[in-house]
Amino acid sequence: MRATVIHAPHDIRVEEVPDPVIQQPTDVVLRVLRACICGSDLWAYRGESARQPGQRIGHEFLGVVEEAGSAVTGFEPGDLVVAPFVWSDGSCEYCAEGLQTSCPQGGFWGSIGSDGLKSDGGQGEAVRVPFADGTLVKLPADAASDDHLLTALLALSDVMGTGHHAAVGAGVTKGSTVAVVGDGAVGLCGVLAAKRLGAERIIALGRHQVRTDIAKTFGATDVVAERGDAAIAAVRELTGGQGAHAVIEAVGTEQSMRTAVGITRDGGAIGYVGVPHGSGTGLDLGVMFDRNIALRGGVAPVRAYIPELLPDVLDGTIDPSPVFDLSVGLDGVPAGYRSMDERTALKVLIKP
Repeated sequence: MRATVIHAPHDIRVEEVPDPVIQQPTDVVLRVLRACICGSDLWAYRGESARQPGQRIGHEFLGVVEEAGSAVTGFEPGDLVVAPFVWSDGSCEYCAEGLQTSCPQGGFWGSIGSDGLKSDGGQGEAVRVPFADGTLVKLPADAASDDHLLTALLALSDVMGTGHHAAVGAGVTKGSTVAVVGDGAVGLCGVLAAKRLGAERIIALGRHQVRTDIAKTFGATDVVAERGDAAIAAVRELTGGQGAHAVIEAVGTEQSMRTAVGITRDGGAIGYVGVPHGSGTGLDLGVMFDRNIALRGGVAPVRAYIPELLPDVLDGTIDPSPVFDLSVGLDGVPAGYRSMDERTALKVLIKP
């Protein structure tokens, strides 16, 4: 089969790799119908996070079960399913608590295990899914013939659940004022999640009009294009000098975290889901202590959120599909990485 591999910074290739096979009785083999490129994949692409030459890449996908191991009870060949970006056994204490990202037997697609074995990545024709019963979520079979719905459902594998995790961490409630730092796919889904949770005012921080236009479609009431201290001043002005009750941080840089702290209302909270990168965190604990600012977030346990979000995607209450603004086949994946790296594409959809 064909799949995406990374050989070096800026060296993404689509190559022939071994077909996935059942290795454990809890596995399934899944044929990929939709996958995509994540903003966090760009850190590997740019050489800012280490990858071994030939390592698989991609962690967002949905597809059809082709084969199921003898111990799999929840799925059978032909089932349409979505995979969260982390697999998990579904039976440990962390999984029971809804923190599947801390599952001791879990892992990230495309990662290398302690035994040195490389797991399958999602940007390919098929994937071996460990612990299928604890990992996958079944989708309605008729969604497979609805291209628009499939695209919206794909967002549940990562960005929609991650945006929701940030909104929950920030304590978004009905009637609250929310500010969102970051106009990437996760930040935009954070806007959508905040609107879904009943936020009355949503301030989107971003300077790319195509993206902020999506933010407005998703429910943003205000847009702030400034950065740094100017952005803090603009949000303060919009909120009568107080700042936002809830702030979603979806970038992960020192500057973005400093901005998030600066625009949070005293007694408010920051939900942070931007993958940290850079020289520092941007956090001043003294400031946060004095102003009673809470910080919650981290890697999103999207498997815990899919059952809650799925009905709203199916009935059209939320539609995250606009975050995908470029569609490619497998041969177009290297160009898709370049487009996202150059910011000419927001998020690239892959149709293997």
